[in-house]
Parts: sequence; C-alpha cells; structure tokens
Amino acid sequence: MLACVLSSALLGVDAYIIQVETDISSGLPSFNTVGLPDSAVKESKDRVTAAIKNSDFHFPSSRITINLAPADVRKEGSAFDLPIALGILAATGQVETDRLDQLMTVGELALDGRIRSVNGSLPIALSTKANHLSGLLIPQANAKEVAMIDGLDIYPVESLQQVIHFLNGKISIPPFSYNAEEELEKQSQHMVDFSDVKGQEHVKRAIEVAAAGGHNIIMIGPPGSGKTMIAKRIPTILPRMDLEESLESTKIHSILGLVNEQMPLVATRPFRSPHHTISDAGLIGGGRIPKPGEVSLSHNGVLFLDELPEFRKNVLEVMRQPLEDGQVTISRANAALTYPANFMLVAAMNPCPCGFFGDMSRECRCSPDQMQKYISRISGPLLDRIDIQVEVPAVKYQDLASSADGEPSSQIHNRIQGAREIQQSRFESTNIYSNASMRPKEIKQYCQAADAVQELLRVALTQLGLSARAYDRILKVSRTIADLDYSPSIESSHVSEAIQYRSLDRNYWQ
Repeated sequence: MLACVLSSALLGVDAYIIQVETDISSGLPSFNTVGLPDSAVKESKDRVTAAIKNSDFHFPSSRITINLAPADVRKEGSAFDLPIALGILAATGQVETDRLDQLMTVGELALDGRIRSVNGSLPIALSTKANHLSGLLIPQANAKEVAMIDGLDIYPVESLQQVIHFLNGKISIPPFSYNAEEELEKQSQHMVDFSDVKGQEHVKRAIEVAAAGGHNIIMIGPPGSGKTMIAKRIPTILPRMDLEESLESTKIHSILGLVNEQMPLVATRPFRSPHHTISDAGLIGGGRIPKPGEVSLSHNGVLFLDELPEFRKNVLEVMRQPLEDGQVTISRANAALTYPANFMLVAAMNPCPCGFFGDMSRECRCSPDQMQKYISRISGPLLDRIDIQVEVPAVKYQDLASSADGEPSSQIHNRIQGAREIQQSRFESTNIYSNASMRPKEIKQYCQAADAVQELLRVALTQLGLSARAYDRILKVSRTIADLDYSPSIESSHVSEAIQYRSLDRNYWQ
C-alpha cells in the first residue's frame, strides 16, 4: 500500500516541495524514515504513532517506510509530523486521497493529536502558491501569518481528527480570510518618539540625513549623552513599510519562529540591538544548516551596535560584505545559502575607554596608548563604509530642564518621506532604493557638482587625507541633503554639511 502527501522544507529564505511517500508492507512491525532526516524528523515516528492512536484511528502493525523526496537534501524540523500521519492513514485507506495531490500540508503533532505551530510557514505558503497548488493545510497558530498571500486557500487546522474529517468530506473548513493591510496599519504604531529627546539638535539633523538616504551612521559621545535613546527612535522616522517589504522581513523572522498569532506581521521597521558579546555566526548567520543572523533580521530596518569597539574585531569585519552587497552568503559543508541583509547600520561608541575625552566637565584619565588601542579595534575599511560620523556631546542642563518637547517623529518622517520619494523617482528604472546604495555609475550621473563645489571637495580631501571611498560617501550624503532641500543640484552648503559629518576623519583624537 502506497500513498504520497505533499509537504515543504526550507532552504534559506525560500521553501521547496517535499513528497512524503509512505509504503506499508507485510513484515515485522517497524517504522523507518529515509531521505536525509535530522533528529527531529526521525523522532516524529513516536509523535505520529501516539497521535494516530489517541485520535481513535488504527495504526498498522506492519513495516512502515517513509521516504522524504528529494532524498539528497537534508530535512529538518517537526513540520513533517502531519504529512507523515496522513500518509500512513491514506495508505491504510482511512483517509480519502482525492485532494492530497493539490494540498500542501505542514504541522507538528502533539501526542494527543493536536497540531502545533511550525517555523517558516510564510515561505512555505509562498512556495505553495508558486507551485500552483490549490490550498495549504496549516496549524491554526500560523494562519494569520500566511493569510496575506492572495490567490491561495488557507485551511487552519487544530487536530489530526479535524484534518481527517475534512479530507473525508465529513466537515468543511472555510478558507481563512484576513485583512493584511489593516493589520499592517494597526501594528505600525511606535511606542517612542523623537519629541522625547532633549537638545542634541545637530545630532537629530545628522540622523535625519542618514534616514533620508539610508546612510550608515556612527555616534561618538560620552556615557549618558543620549546615543542609545536617539538610535531607538530611528525606526519612527523611516518610511513606513509597504506590504512587499513586510513580507520580506516576515519571511526571515518566520524561519526563526519569531512571529506569532499576536504579531503575525513585521509591520514596523526592524530594530535589532545585539549585545557586544555576540559571535560572528550570531551576527551574520550560521550553523550546520545556516540560519539567518542579526544582519538579516535587520533587513529593511536598523541594526544598532552599541559600544562598537567592545565587539570582537573578527565579528565586525564579517559585516563588510553585507554592508556593501545588501546580502550575506554563508557557506557550509551542507549548503551555501544567501540571505538578504539590506539594513541601516547605526553604531555608537565612547570617545575613549573611560568615556570622557573632550568633556569639559569631567577629566579624561586615558593615556594616548589606551586611546589608540581603543579606536584601533575598529578597522579603517569598516569606518569607510559608515557614511556619517557625528559627535554627541553631553546634554546641557538647560536642555534637560526645559519643559518644551522636541520636534515629533511625524514631522521628521514627513521630510524624510519627501526625500525618499525623490530618490524613488530618480532610481525607478534600477534596483536601487536610496542614495546610500548608489554605485559609481549613479554617483557620476546624479552627484555632479559645480566647479566651486569641486574646489571645496578638493581642499577638504587634501587636508583630511580621505580615501576614495570616503569621497564617494561625501557625495552621496551631499545628494541626500540636497534632496531634503528639494534642490536638483548639489550646492556648496550641502557639501559643507556632508564634510562636517566625517568627525573621525578630522583627527578627532588629536
């Protein structure tokens, strides 16, 4: 007796079809799973056996062989429990097979037959639609996560018994419907606002420029100057996510099981702030079968690295490729996978180990050797990839004591939205979405400057000894400042402001 049930497995951020083939033959009772299953898949035999018996169905005392095809790709996770159980019941004639070849099936089984949620349900739903299948049998807990996929019938199920009755025509399960746009709007509310930030007007201006062009930024200032507070409010001024961006980010979070019924969508720009003890695998992703890291979880959002010099140097260096390419490729013996990693890097650091270099009210006790060792933890190539470098001084008393609120995020957001619309129009025929992503060809085309502006750039680069990459960074930032001013050309004032955002190049520690 043979039966085949369609299921799915993950490979990177995408999913592909797995055929769960079940053969029941005469012989001593056994239960074998082949097709490169991992431990979780092998252990499914105990869950499946108990679930079938406790759901009042017959479990055959025969030789059972489960093949997960294609057999040359590693399978992992507990999502194959439900399709394996259906295969056994179909092979023994306890369930109708008419619809099995048009339904994708995933779900983890509890011992009593209940169906638990699985990771990666959104990529699985997208794969189901791409392969022109009619529907998806999925755990109830994952229904909201996948219901945003148009043109696909989603059947949320809670128990093995319910699935069997549905396939046998004894009950009907209406396709799950869900207003994803409404949910996106409802969840896209922020709990913090830039109006909470006292003073630091020039820092907020630098943040606005960075957000308007998608530029990476580093803030240098003493403890308590508000660097972390400002960084946490950056998502409130970035352009709102559209449904396509939300799907991209939700896919990555879904793979790691970071979405749930209460938050089925990543509706606001991700903000990730890993601790400085993180490993390189935790930052860019890794594992025997590579999983996404923090740079991918920050896709379409912000990656905040507080106390940047405290991160291990090898950890920081692995970010150089994703900062340039907007994606990260992880190669292992089992697989080489590419994950998206188009994020805005926001870093913060103290000016010295004690934190008080340049502070007029507190004395710095660091020796020149200590300071040199501290800043040398950040390599020049990494600093070159950070467009904006801004000093964050201690907040003045009069600013702290002021009862007036700062400018709200909504007003800053509106200006940034206007600048982003200019950039979208400018790059509509390319795969570039912001000024920070411009390549040499686009820089040459869109960052033309008058002779007077070129002379200003020449003097600045000669005196500061900037690299060619830093020169490009200044032009990109100048273009963004011009966009905020709705200026078609780059003026001297725009370049002058962009040069001011290269604090670390202006001999900051001398």
